[in-house]
Amino acid sequence: MEDNSLKGKTAKGFMWSSIGYGIQLLIGVIFGIYLARLLSPSDYGMIGLIQIFGLIASTLQDSGFRIALANRKEIKHEDYNAVFWFNVCIGITLYIVLYFLAPYITSFYQQSEFASRYNLTDLTPLARYFFLGFVISSLGMAHCAYLFRTLQVKQKAIITMSSLCISNIVGIAMAYLGYAYWGLATQSLLFSLCNTILFWYFSKWRPNFNISFKPIKDMFGFSSKLLITDICTHTNNNIVAIILGRFFSISDVGNFSQAQKWTNMGSNMLVGTIKEVAQPVLREVSEDCERHKRVFRKMLRLTAFITFPAMLGLSFISREFILITIKEQWLESIELMQILCAGAFTIPIQHLCLNLVITKERSDLVMWSTILTGLSQIVGILLAIPHGIYTMVCIYTLINIAWLGIWLYFTKKEIGLRFREAFIDMAPYAFVAAGSMTATYYITSGIENLYFLFIAKVALTATFYTFFMWVSGSVTFKECINFILKRNTKSL
Repeated sequence: MEDNSLKGKTAKGFMWSSIGYGIQLLIGVIFGIYLARLLSPSDYGMIGLIQIFGLIASTLQDSGFRIALANRKEIKHEDYNAVFWFNVCIGITLYIVLYFLAPYITSFYQQSEFASRYNLTDLTPLARYFFLGFVISSLGMAHCAYLFRTLQVKQKAIITMSSLCISNIVGIAMAYLGYAYWGLATQSLLFSLCNTILFWYFSKWRPNFNISFKPIKDMFGFSSKLLITDICTHTNNNIVAIILGRFFSISDVGNFSQAQKWTNMGSNMLVGTIKEVAQPVLREVSEDCERHKRVFRKMLRLTAFITFPAMLGLSFISREFILITIKEQWLESIELMQILCAGAFTIPIQHLCLNLVITKERSDLVMWSTILTGLSQIVGILLAIPHGIYTMVCIYTLINIAWLGIWLYFTKKEIGLRFREAFIDMAPYAFVAAGSMTATYYITSGIENLYFLFIAKVALTATFYTFFMWVSGSVTFKECINFILKRNTKSL
C-alpha cells in the first residue's frame, strides 16, 4: 500500500490539475467563440502558417531540461541556474536566426498555386513579431521547472488561467478593432509574458550571475532525446497545416486550424492533467516494479474513464457546436473536427505511456517512437494529397490510433503490463461511451432545432454513460464519486 503522502499528493494534484485545465477549457471555449466570430479562416490561416516555427524554436529553447530537472534524484540551485541562462542564450540566438529566415518562410508559402488569392506581404513582419514569444518565455522556463518538480499544480493552474484571461481579452479587443491576425499574434505574445511574470512570482527560486554550464552537460544525454522527441511531436501535430499551406489555400489552413484548435482544447485538458501529476508520481514509485505497475494501471483506467466519453463525445456534437457557436463561415471545419476528435482518444493514453517510459529513463524509446510516427504521417499525407484534405486528415488520424499499440508494447516491456490487461482496463469505457452515443443518436434523430439537439445529445449521452457506469459497478466511477463527495478513497 502506498504511503499517505503519495496518495494525498496524487489526489490533490489530480484535483487541482483537473480544476485548472477544466477552467482553462471553459475560458478557451468562451474566448475562442468570440474570436472565431470576429475573424475569418484566412486570418487563422496566417498564424497557422508560422505556428510550427515558433513551437519548434520554443522546444529548442527548453531542450528537454524541464523534464530532466524533474527526474534528477538530487537537485541544486546550480542546476536551475544553468538551465535558466542556457534558455536565455538559446532564446535570443533563435530569435535572431528566425528573424533573418522570415522572408524565406514567406517565399516557401508563396509558391503555392493558391497564394495569389491572398496577401502574404504581412507574413514576414508577422513572423518576426510572433517569434518574440519564445524570447519572453525563455525567462520563465527554469521557474516553470521548479513548480513542476515540486508538484505545485495549484499555482500553475492559477498562472495559466490568469494568462489566458488577460491575453484573450486583448486578442478579442484587437480583432474587434480590425487588427485580425495581428491580434492573434499579440494574444500569443501576451500569454507568454503573463506566464513568465507569474512563474517568477510563485516560484521561490531566483537566478544569479554565478554561471556554470556543467549541469547542462550532465543532463544533456537524457534531455537531448526529449528535445528531438518534442521537435518531432510539434512537427507531427502541425504537418497537415504545413502541407495545406504549401499545396492548398490559406483558408484551408484556417479551417483545419480551427478544427484542430477545438480538438486540442479537449485533449490538452486531459494531457495536461496527466503531465502535471503522472510523471512526478510515477517517478516516485519507479523503484518498486509491482507498485509501479499498480499505480500505472489505476491511472490508465482513470484516463480511459474520462477520455473516451470526452473525445468521442466532442466528435459526436461537433456539427451542432460549430454551427451554434461560430456559425456557418466555419462549416468546412466540421467534418475535419469530427475526424480529429474521433481519433484523439489515443492522445492522453499515449502521453500516460510516455510518462511511464520516461520514469524508466528510456527517453530513447520515446524519441524513436515519435520519429517513426512523424515519418509515417508525412509519407501517408503526401501520398493522400491528390485525394484531398479529408483523406489526408483521415490517414493522419488513423496513424495516431495505430501508434497506441506501439506505446502499449513499450509499457509491456518496461513494467510487464500485458496487452490483455491494458485492454481490460480501457475497453469497458470505450464500449459504454460508444453505446451511450449510439442510443442517443437514434433517440435524437428526429430533432431538427440545433439548440435542442445539442442539449439533448449532451444530456442523454452523459446520463447513459453515468447510468451504465453505476449499474456495472465500475470501481473507477465509484472512486471518483467518493472523492468528489470527500469520502475516504481506496489506496492506489
